[in-house]
Amino acid sequence: MKILKFGGTSVANAQNILKVEGIIKKESQKNRIIVIVSALHRVTDYLIEAAEQASQKKESYLEIIKHLENEHLALVKELIPVVDQSTWLSFVKKHFNDIEDICHGIFVLGEFTNRIKDKITSYGEFLSSQIIAARLQHTGLDCRWMDSSDLIKTNSNFTNAKVDFEITEKNVSQYVLENTNTIIVAPGFIAKDQKGNTTTLGRGGSDYTASIIASSINAKELQIWTDVSGMMTADPRLASNAKPILEISYHEAMELSHFGAKVLYPPTIQPVMIKNIDLKIKNTFEPEATGTLVSHHIKPSEYEGQNIAVGISNMSNISLLTLEGSGMVGIPGISAKLFQCLSNENINVILITQSSSEHSITIAIHEKDMLNAEKAINYSFADDLKLERISPVKIENELSIVALVGENMKSRSGVSAKMFGCLGNNGINIRAIAQGSSEKNISIVISEKDIKKAVNVLHEEFFESEIKQVHLYLCGTGNVGNKLIQQIYDQNEYLKDHLLINLRIAGVSNSRKMNFADKGIQKSEYNEWLENGETASVQKFAEEIISRNLRNSIFIDVTASPQVPEVYEMLLKRSINIVACNKIAASSDFEKYTTLKNMAKNHSCKFFFETNVGAGLPIIGTINDLIRSGDKITSIQAVLSGTLNFVFNHYDGSRSFSEVVAQAQKEGYTEPDPRLDLAGTDVARKILILAREAGYSLQFEDIINTSFLPPECMEGSVEDFYEKLIKYEAHFKNLLNEAKSNGKILKYVAEFENGKAKVGLQHISPENDLYHLYGKDNIVIFKTLRYSEQPLVVKGAGAGAEVTASGVFSDIVRSI
Repeated sequence: MKILKFGGTSVANAQNILKVEGIIKKESQKNRIIVIVSALHRVTDYLIEAAEQASQKKESYLEIIKHLENEHLALVKELIPVVDQSTWLSFVKKHFNDIEDICHGIFVLGEFTNRIKDKITSYGEFLSSQIIAARLQHTGLDCRWMDSSDLIKTNSNFTNAKVDFEITEKNVSQYVLENTNTIIVAPGFIAKDQKGNTTTLGRGGSDYTASIIASSINAKELQIWTDVSGMMTADPRLASNAKPILEISYHEAMELSHFGAKVLYPPTIQPVMIKNIDLKIKNTFEPEATGTLVSHHIKPSEYEGQNIAVGISNMSNISLLTLEGSGMVGIPGISAKLFQCLSNENINVILITQSSSEHSITIAIHEKDMLNAEKAINYSFADDLKLERISPVKIENELSIVALVGENMKSRSGVSAKMFGCLGNNGINIRAIAQGSSEKNISIVISEKDIKKAVNVLHEEFFESEIKQVHLYLCGTGNVGNKLIQQIYDQNEYLKDHLLINLRIAGVSNSRKMNFADKGIQKSEYNEWLENGETASVQKFAEEIISRNLRNSIFIDVTASPQVPEVYEMLLKRSINIVACNKIAASSDFEKYTTLKNMAKNHSCKFFFETNVGAGLPIIGTINDLIRSGDKITSIQAVLSGTLNFVFNHYDGSRSFSEVVAQAQKEGYTEPDPRLDLAGTDVARKILILAREAGYSLQFEDIINTSFLPPECMEGSVEDFYEKLIKYEAHFKNLLNEAKSNGKILKYVAEFENGKAKVGLQHISPENDLYHLYGKDNIVIFKTLRYSEQPLVVKGAGAGAEVTASGVFSDIVRSI
């Protein structure tokens, strides 16, 4: 014999009930079945709402009752043949008159007790099961209605009654033995105490009813039919990539349901688990879908090669209560006293954690119970509070519990480290941790605002090893920014196939507009999407990134703006990785530089700025590798400006200096104001950054900058600057000729040695490594303790939007 339970959405209307009828017909051809049904969708909520309004002297309760009556009358008209409708229409009207009478009593007395609550909510399942049984009978099926409340006996704990299994099993087994119909339909959720008063089994109790009946008759199988295709690896409303769980053990299902997996009411599992009855969770609207099998037969050994965990569940609206004080240390009975006072108030403790010093106990409860719990605890420990042996209970609200569950986690090292590591890397702070001795569950308490991010991070880490979703926020859409966007779109398929990374452009801002797209924006839509954005603001852009709180987020600064680095700290504090082409932060005050570096380290995120020096050349990365391997850099000699190298490589006297600079600007090698490059400020910043990365505490003011530009060239507009270049052409030609007369060439060189740095124009002889440097190339020559005789040289293109964008791209991939 099989037990089939159909939930509220499965019987929400006539159309759905006809789907249920088809499933029942098919199953009854092979087995005797008992069908347990819930109330129509949301009917229980409406009945409670009507009673509550009546208790508040609001006559609007009559409107709710009338609405529910009409819904049930319409259902009868759609399901029962016309010739037999009058009987069932009268049946519905009679019971809604009873409901109205009860609510009228509540209205007069102004009292709505749990006993009355159980009585009024019992009508939902009573009516739906009677109508469905009548429908099946009128289609010619061998069906009878069973009043499960007469068979299931409980105590008098109204709204959450405890079942007397010995009496119940005897009643149910006797009934099934005496009534041999192929199909028996019964209401879920409702029962009676020993005095005959109606009780209920808790919200979700229809699942429990089905399990109790399955256990009572040793059923072959229990099927829970709902609106999803089984249990999922995570709540699909939070994790879009959640997957169905095909098979799961009873213990795993119990853990998942306890911590919020709403597909299954937690008490459901125990009765069938004791009798070793298989439980299947199926989808009424996709009956051919496999669903989830919950069984004793699933063993950890069968998971070899599969996921370590089986699922993630979450529970919201949680409060943490902490009782602490020196008077708790070494004193027996404190925990018993705490839990007893909560039990007296019928407050369920969801999670417990205690410090090893016994100085504190922290518990998690439902937020709705918080005030009663605080009052009960402070009352029970009043004497200890007066003597200051214990502090008043501390309360934290707006929290959630996330639980990682799996039999295969047992005795597997590194599961907790993996879990906490991926959460920490995404800036998710853990308030409390609990892990049972069975090692089947690791539960954490986090802020409610982090719940979606945490579930997605864990799901990606434990269930989506094939693709990692990365959210990019780009600030700046100039030459480099646009090239970077193009490279991301062009390269993303390769990254998916070879590195299992999917880059999503989740937000872009330029000086005019900014826009966001949590799921990424397609290449074909990009231009129109950005133009349709809101007015840009660096501060608002950063705040929106933090507010969206997406996992694996990277902020990319490809501007030269001094305002953008101002938001770095707030982003790093939220563990958002930063990739910066902008040199201002790394070359700012030394204290600011170290603060950013330490902040990235302390918040488990990355702060990369490889393209600050040498565009796409691996210069900073090389320094970091040398330092980490125990080497020490003793000197640096470099040509670090692609712009200046381009200018002096092309200035040979055949054209004026101003013409060469104009060419460099036209080809994109200079800033809009070329003086920013030619004044050497940019080079000074670069050698400062290299010296700092090499471990030296230098400020920008410590860099000696010998300018080759006459002071007058620095005055006025860009147009004025070009006129001054023409005016001082003799000066520039004199610099060139002086170098040529000695068989040398001009290079703008940055040097660092003995803790000191300088930049300026130098004469370079042919034997020097800097001599053979062409076009826009950069070169950096490192001397270290290991590379003392033969220096380490990094050389290549050091300017240009394409190579700079590629360097930023490389930093993005390294930061993942």
